[in-house]
Amino acid sequence: MKRKLLSIVVLFAMSMVANAQQKSGLRVLAVHKIQSDGGWDYVSIDQQHNNLYVSHGNQVNILNKNNGDSVGVIRNTLGVHGIAIAGPFGKGYTTNGKAGTCTVFDLNNFIVTAQIKVGQNPDATFFDDYSKKVIVFNGKSNDASIINPQTDQVIATIPLGGKPEAGVSDGKGKVYVNIEDIGEIVCFDLNTNKVLSRYKLKGGEEPSGLAIDRVTSRLFTVCANKVMLILDAKTGKQITSIAIGNNCDGVVFDPTTKLAYSANGEGNITVVKEVSANQFIVQETIKTEVGARTIAIDFASHHLFLPTAAFEKSTDANQRPHRVPGSFKILEVGK
Repeated sequence: MKRKLLSIVVLFAMSMVANAQQKSGLRVLAVHKIQSDGGWDYVSIDQQHNNLYVSHGNQVNILNKNNGDSVGVIRNTLGVHGIAIAGPFGKGYTTNGKAGTCTVFDLNNFIVTAQIKVGQNPDATFFDDYSKKVIVFNGKSNDASIINPQTDQVIATIPLGGKPEAGVSDGKGKVYVNIEDIGEIVCFDLNTNKVLSRYKLKGGEEPSGLAIDRVTSRLFTVCANKVMLILDAKTGKQITSIAIGNNCDGVVFDPTTKLAYSANGEGNITVVKEVSANQFIVQETIKTEVGARTIAIDFASHHLFLPTAAFEKSTDANQRPHRVPGSFKILEVGK
């Protein structure tokens, strides 16, 4: 009887893993071209207005996420990196890295309404649905600026002890952020604006993109040495390490499908399935294009959006290839 029971358990476990390894069917569905030049960083989605915000050079291009049509441009965002969507306030916030400011704009008509002075080289940003605040991570002053969207004032500055990259919220008042130069994840409390804990990453170098499963309290951090580390957000314990592609700068998590997507600049996406809170497997690798290393997810359609461009061929492996002028585009990945 014990052997029979053991066999049933083993077969059940094998069945779960087999089902988890089934391919998602995701592929590049569309390419949305943007007629402007310059570098790029983050992309963000306004679910309410169906708009995709793309940082590009010194401006933000706005596309309809359902058909890729251009619907607007926010100019004079010098060295723009990220865009936070504060939906309940009808406002968006760009982080202007070279100016040390955030541009505030109206989500309905894209009119600029204010400029906010923050820290040095503001980079990643997001709107926290729990505190109703905008969180800005400043890459050179090594801190986070907390903005109140009601007044558009910085109400707190939190020292982080290193260069912050992407951050996420647990939806309960805690924020987690990658600290790139020292290989840590810092957790701070938005109720007190104080750092609570620091998680040293073992086997992960220069963490950049960060995502969270709020249900299981799992953090997904992607690192420069081609690994995704998965941690318990509550304790900092590392659950596992998963090999991903090279040159990754972004990761997102879909709470419906329980899939994490690592955007690898080498030209693909590593799809990681959360089988359970403590079991994760690589489900598949989706081909994209070289340079597509940041990513946004549309939770309504479950489509992914990745910016990139065409690059000139280079014979020098140590030299960064030059972009082909006028080739900037957004890849839309879905079923």
